Amino acid sequence: MFHILALLLGITSAKIYFKDDFSTDPFASNRWVQSSWKKDSGEAGVLEYSGGLWGAGERGGIRTTEDAKFYAFSAKVDEEFDNSDSDSLVFGFSVKHEQKMDCGGGYAKLLPPGIDVDKFNGDTDYTIMFGPDICGYSTKKVQAIFNYNGENLLKNNDVKCPDDEYTNTYLLIVNKDSTYEIQVNGEEKAKGNMKDDWTFEKPKKIKDPDQSKPEDWVDDEEMDDPDDKKPDDWDDEPATIADPDASKPDDWDDEEDGEWQAPQIDNPEYKGEWKAKRIPNPDYKGPWEHPEIDNPDYVEAKDVYKRGPVGYIGVEVWQVKAGTVFSDFILTDSVDEATAFFEERKTNQDDEKAAKEAYEEAQKPAEEESEDEEDAPELEEEDDKDEL
Repeated sequence: MFHILALLLGITSAKIYFKDDFSTDPFASNRWVQSSWKKDSGEAGVLEYSGGLWGAGERGGIRTTEDAKFYAFSAKVDEEFDNSDSDSLVFGFSVKHEQKMDCGGGYAKLLPPGIDVDKFNGDTDYTIMFGPDICGYSTKKVQAIFNYNGENLLKNNDVKCPDDEYTNTYLLIVNKDSTYEIQVNGEEKAKGNMKDDWTFEKPKKIKDPDQSKPEDWVDDEEMDDPDDKKPDDWDDEPATIADPDASKPDDWDDEEDGEWQAPQIDNPEYKGEWKAKRIPNPDYKGPWEHPEIDNPDYVEAKDVYKRGPVGYIGVEVWQVKAGTVFSDFILTDSVDEATAFFEERKTNQDDEKAAKEAYEEAQKPAEEESEDEEDAPELEEEDDKDEL
C-alpha cells in the first residue's frame, strides 16, 4: 500500500549501493581486493590498512606505501547500480596526500559488473573516473572523465583540487536531466550541463571544405594614401649620432684599447621613418567568413547521464611518492545520504595539523639518537688509537 502511495506522490526512497568508512580491515574481510597487475614485474606497490602516519581521531583507510609504484584495488558494490531510472548518481570519497603529493593520482573509478578483480588494471573499462590528479606545478585538478561510446571524455575546463597534506572529500553528482555538480570539501566547484562541459557530440556545423577565401578578397580596412608624398625637407637622419661633447680620455691607448669611438646619443634631428598616411580602403570587403555546412558526422548524444550498470569501485593509480590514504567511499542515488555521510566523517583540519606536528615532533628524538649511534663507532676508533 505504501509503495503504491509513494508512486502516486512521486516519493522515492534513497538507496546506498556502497559505503565504507574503513572501521575494520578492508583486506581481512576481502571487501577490497588488490589486483595482481604489475606484481610479477615488481612494479606493484604494497598497500596497508591505515589512516596514515598521523591523523585526527580513529580513521582507517587504504594507504599506499612504496614510491614509484602502481596500485590497483577494487571492491564489489552491495548491489549493481544502473542510474537509468534514478534521479541521481552520487559518488564520493576522501583522499589524504600526507606525503605532500608531487606527482601521482588520487582518483577512483566506477567499473562495470563482471570484471576480473585479480586482473584489474589501467586498461580495464570504466564508466566514470573521478578524483584529484597532481603532477608538478601545472597539473592540480579534479579529474572527471566519462566513458561514452568507448571513448574516455575529459572535462573541457579544469577544476582545481587542493594540494595540501590533509583529508579532502570529493563528490560527483550526475542527475537524470544530464546536469552535474562537483564538490570539494562540501563546496560547489563546478556545475552545469554535461553536454556543455564534455565533448559528447561532434559539432553540428563545420567549415565547408570545398570553400576557400578568394584570392582577390581585400580584407585590409585601410591603405596608404597614394597621393601622400614624402616632404622634400624630410631628412633621413639616423636615429642616433656620436655625442659631440664627448672627448677621448687622456689615458686612452689606441694600441691597447682599440680605436676610440664617441658614445652614441639620440639624434635631435631624427624624425623617424616616413610613412604615408592611412585612408579608408575603397575595396575593403570586410572579414571573410568561411561558409559552414551540416556536419555529416554529427550524431545527437542522448541520455549522457546514463552511467550504469556499476558493479565495482576501483582505484588504479601510479605515484612517484607514496603515502596517500583513500577512505570514506560512498555510492548512492541520494545527495542527502552522501552529504550526511561526509558530515559525519568530516575531519577538522586544525586537528590534523596538530596531529601532524605531534608526529613530526615525536620523530625528532629517534633521528637524533640514530645520528649519535652513527657517530659512536668513530669515537671508539679514536679511543683505540689513543690506547695504541
